[in-house]
Amino acid sequence: MNPVQHENPPVSEDEKLLHSMGYAQELSRRMSGFSNFAISFSIICILAGGITAFPSGLSAGGGAAIGIGWPVGALFAAIVAAAMAQIASAYPTAGGLYHWASILGGKGLGWVTAWINLLGLIFVVASVNFGVYDPFFKTLVAPLLGINPDKLTWTEQTLFIGGITLSQAWLNHMGIKITSKLTDISGYLIFAVSTVLTVSLLVYAKGPLDFSRLVQFTNYTGADGSAWPKMDNSVMVFLAGLLLTVYTLTGYDASAHTSEETQHAAHNVPKGIIRSVLWSALFGYIMICTFVLVMPDMAAGVKSGMGFLDLLLSTLPAPLKAALGISIFLCNYLCGLACLTSTSRMMYAFARDGGLPFSHQLKQVHATHRTPVLAIWVSAILAIAATLYGDAFLVLSTACAVLLYISYVLPTAAGFFAEGRSWTHKGPFSLGAASKPIALLATLGGGVLAFVGMQPPNEKVLYITIALLVVLMFFWFVLGVRKTFKGPPVGERIERHQAHIKEIESVLNES
Repeated sequence: MNPVQHENPPVSEDEKLLHSMGYAQELSRRMSGFSNFAISFSIICILAGGITAFPSGLSAGGGAAIGIGWPVGALFAAIVAAAMAQIASAYPTAGGLYHWASILGGKGLGWVTAWINLLGLIFVVASVNFGVYDPFFKTLVAPLLGINPDKLTWTEQTLFIGGITLSQAWLNHMGIKITSKLTDISGYLIFAVSTVLTVSLLVYAKGPLDFSRLVQFTNYTGADGSAWPKMDNSVMVFLAGLLLTVYTLTGYDASAHTSEETQHAAHNVPKGIIRSVLWSALFGYIMICTFVLVMPDMAAGVKSGMGFLDLLLSTLPAPLKAALGISIFLCNYLCGLACLTSTSRMMYAFARDGGLPFSHQLKQVHATHRTPVLAIWVSAILAIAATLYGDAFLVLSTACAVLLYISYVLPTAAGFFAEGRSWTHKGPFSLGAASKPIALLATLGGGVLAFVGMQPPNEKVLYITIALLVVLMFFWFVLGVRKTFKGPPVGERIERHQAHIKEIESVLNES
């Protein structure tokens, strides 16, 4: 086989592979390899999680939670990403995690994975857009517009979050072309803004930089302004600091969810997953280490909480601070846009197999824009509803990370047991002999990261997870969903779908 053709198969090969899994090419396959990387990189967005979750890391183990904790957490995330990338290469479909778990572990595991992943994605949209408002709009942009942040109420908050979420839904509605162009810009913007922010803080830093801060372990739990109650166990304090990494380095399943819109998906999707994590880990580490190094006083930084960024930016000239504030705000808006894209594709894919109420409506694709329009708008409305909860950001930001990592672990663990048995087909990206060790480490590492997110004061996340599992088991066993839900097409069902696939594509192409 010609090696060039193997690396860059013609687009028709994508459709052929999708047909072989029993699905029609309904969505528009217009995303390049870079666009697939950019959508995950935009969701990870170190200028979102790296800033909003920074106080949780600093107020746990101090500088060591950043200098040592971030690389440890990033290693876990990279291992999980590698395991997911291998499965994504073999099964490049929208709603990837649900599809993988179903094929490798059975339709029951797939159904549970789908609900956990979908709820986690809705919480991601909600938490990111909540963060767009507070702290980024209130702290950085509102003063530039002459608005007193102290006078903004719950009503303004709700209207603002609702407005930006609906605007993101409209952009998604209009087609993947405009969305991918915006997330491409977001990818470049994150690189540029994080670099300018880092360099600016170093240039205008007051006093010499003390690099020993990055390895100094100080237990700030229970201190004034700390995100954590008092803990005496140093191991638990260190693990608590990993929440910074858990919340920031997540959302890279977006590359998988947009598989059916990505050219040469079996090659580009695994690359998008892995590269988004590695580049985010590198640039994020440099940026947050800079925060620690230029902070005038560590205890004061802990006490300031989310105000730490405004505290650091106050050392910069006013025009530079304003430019960075607006740029960070824009990056976070585009992060929310990408999150909504990922969520709607998961909802569409699950509805396509009849896994949701009103599945027939939610799986419909607009004939002109080739987007799952109802899934987009329902995702947006659910995300807005989630922000109405009083303590929304803390619960949403932690819950989304925990639920997503649980949904990452389930198909990975299923792949560990299925490999060499029911799973014999690998895609172009294969881990080879390292496959099972990496899957095992990914399962354990993802479990640790999810465990961290359930620690007090985030015990509400544990309650949400338990409640969700109880409800899912009730529907599956008591209400008989296990008898009515068929899951992804397999075996003879794929063959029976072929005529229907041609009919669906013919109708869309004629529209």
